[in-house]
Amino acid sequence: MNTAAENNFSTSPPATAGDAALAADLIADAAFAMSSPDHESARSESESQARANVAHPHHDVRVAALAALARLETFSAQDLQNSLSDSSSLVRRRGVEAAAQLIQRGEGDRSVAASLTDALGDDRSVAEAAAFALGEYGPEAPEISEDTVSSLVRLATDHDDPLCRESAVAALGALHQARPTILAALNDKATVRRRAVLALAPFEGREVHAALTKALEDRDWQVRQAAEDQLAARQ
Repeated sequence: MNTAAENNFSTSPPATAGDAALAADLIADAAFAMSSPDHESARSESESQARANVAHPHHDVRVAALAALARLETFSAQDLQNSLSDSSSLVRRRGVEAAAQLIQRGEGDRSVAASLTDALGDDRSVAEAAAFALGEYGPEAPEISEDTVSSLVRLATDHDDPLCRESAVAALGALHQARPTILAALNDKATVRRRAVLALAPFEGREVHAALTKALEDRDWQVRQAAEDQLAARQ
């Protein structure tokens, strides 16, 4: 799979001391706001500062602004869409990571799932994070469409980065989807094979049992151990 945006991590000039200080302050202020006795006031002020910097000229500050919004639990579906249009893959990835927290809080609606599905075709670092985030929806999530599953299948089978394939396989297992793709991943690199064994946990059937039994003879000891654990749990 060829990614759609293999751009450089950095699209900004070197950060100045002021940029670095601002980025650090945004994150520190968000952390303080969440523990402040005057929680709501501090949180509101911190959010205002973060939102004032989501379009800052330097990507490090934009990343910090998104991190602050995530820490404040005010990152939204619209923030995700905005971050994914950024020129820096660092910012896009941070937006996707914040979306995973959004899903964990039960606030990842269909628009979030759709945005993350689009992100599967982005830079490999963004695609890997997007697959992880989609897995956070869990099984039978109404937000997960056939298009999302198909996109994860393509990532798991066609992407040239094993980390992306591994993340996609993990997501499919978490979603209880695409058993054939997960079984096929048992012929991939060792890291992907290990993930595939774990991703088979929710699946039953002779084909799954046979695949796990075969994995007991894998040349990688971690794959063998994972398969042994899986089979033991099924007894």
